[in-house]
Amino acid sequence: MLHQPGDLPDERHGPADHGEDHGHDDHAHASETLGPIDIERWAAFVVGTALGLIVVLGIALATS
Repeated sequence: MLHQPGDLPDERHGPADHGEDHGHDDHAHASETLGPIDIERWAAFVVGTALGLIVVLGIALATS
């Protein structure tokens, strides 16, 4: 048997609450706006990843 909203007497959601209503989602969080992109941090991430891959490549070449 499939449980539907409203089947249980103490349930928070009513029988017609399946989340299909426009703008309503039973389990989502409130809409939040994204902040600005932090270019310096992303650049540090990319440079750090590239340098790490160079180190891994050097170790791989040295051990082969």
